[in-house]
Amino acid sequence: MDNFFQLRANNTKVSTEIMAGLTTFFAMSYILFVNPQVLSLAGMPSQAVFLATIIASAVGTLVMGLFANVPYALAPGMGLNAFFTYTVVFALGFKWQQALALVFICGLINILITVTKVRKMIIMAIPEVLQHAIGGGIGVFVGYIGLKNAGFLQFTSDSSNILSINNAAYHATTATYKGGVSGVVTGGGIVPALVNFTQSGALLALIGLFLMAILVIKKVPGAVLIGIVVTTLIGIPMGVTDVSLSNANSLGNSFAQLQTTFGAAFGANGMTSLFTSPSQTVMSIMTIFAFSFSDTFDTLGTFIGTGRRTGIFSAADEKAMEEGHGFSSKMDKALFADSIATSIGSIFGTSNTTTYVESAAGIGAGGRTGLTAVTVAGCFLISAVFAPIISIVPTQAVAPALILVGVMMTASLKEIDWANLEEAVPAFMASVVMGLIYNISYGIAAGFIFYCLIKLITGKAKQIHPILAIVTVGFILNFIVLAVL
Repeated sequence: MDNFFQLRANNTKVSTEIMAGLTTFFAMSYILFVNPQVLSLAGMPSQAVFLATIIASAVGTLVMGLFANVPYALAPGMGLNAFFTYTVVFALGFKWQQALALVFICGLINILITVTKVRKMIIMAIPEVLQHAIGGGIGVFVGYIGLKNAGFLQFTSDSSNILSINNAAYHATTATYKGGVSGVVTGGGIVPALVNFTQSGALLALIGLFLMAILVIKKVPGAVLIGIVVTTLIGIPMGVTDVSLSNANSLGNSFAQLQTTFGAAFGANGMTSLFTSPSQTVMSIMTIFAFSFSDTFDTLGTFIGTGRRTGIFSAADEKAMEEGHGFSSKMDKALFADSIATSIGSIFGTSNTTTYVESAAGIGAGGRTGLTAVTVAGCFLISAVFAPIISIVPTQAVAPALILVGVMMTASLKEIDWANLEEAVPAFMASVVMGLIYNISYGIAAGFIFYCLIKLITGKAKQIHPILAIVTVGFILNFIVLAVL
């Protein structure tokens, strides 16, 4: 095992890798329960999506661990699943089978641009200042996820700022909503604030944060995982940890429903019905483009943000990526592992599968090799049977880990010359905006656009790498497409 995963060379050991894998899994296990909820709104059987989520996550993560030997985990992406349901199915009128077909094609495109080295060339074209900014931005993003999941934040919006309820335009005269209120979208007038800590969930997260911070600073082995377990136990008498077991996601029912979604992307309601008219063909291509662009840059942002600072992708590996052929570096292999996961997931019945930013939790716990990823994959497979037990761990127990990982990762921002506005402006847009917009790829887009704009107005257009210019134009087109959709 030491030779296969090169544990000594990466200054790690089996116990550390397993603890890191467990940490990553618990940080992202919410997707097992959230993804079925989101995709079931599109008409998909929820227990089939539950099993498809497990299969896609386990297979993709296993390939990442065994082929690329890096500690990253994959699962259906949050945001991408919302785009699948609310935009592709609800707004554009595609059937869920057609949406799965679009995701499958997106996966094929990701494989193509990986094999042809397009994604690698994009990474090599990103200026160093933006790579540091993306790293720090991932920290801001992860930390914000932690603060939100901990229940530390509350948001206030008056009726004049409400834009839509249940994906329909809001009217002040509407008194009732059929089926209740499932979603509210508000404008920029929403005001964030700190909760008053009368809620037991927020108090538990605060206790967990203090506990985990002490363990991490004291460099206690397995500090993050110990913190999650102890916080979960403390949550029992506080009424936050729900120890009642549910059979909602039974394995038998999941396999029975999987027959509905497995291969549905290629059926009569799927692939064969996508390109039946010129207008639908154009709409399908635009949707595939939007899927692929978001998926690609979510992944690149995670790799750049976590791999550079931790040494997972070392200087030697970066050189091998630049000068080597085929899959000669860990980055090449990691990109390929990520690219095939989306197509696999769509075959079984789930939206785009991508590399999870929550992998940073395991990396922060010391994970450095593919053994961490293999552990996560094993946890996903086991969760098919033990999902009710896994669901006991409350989000408030995992949130402190994400906050502390965010603290660690923002250290990349110190490498930026903040006194030089030519660097500071695009770096700010790529880092802070990433967290506040709650989207990795949009933060990268903001950084790219402002970097190119500043170089143009200062007469330094030659410093813009041609690939960076092309990608920036692609981002602008992507925003136009989203506006049209």
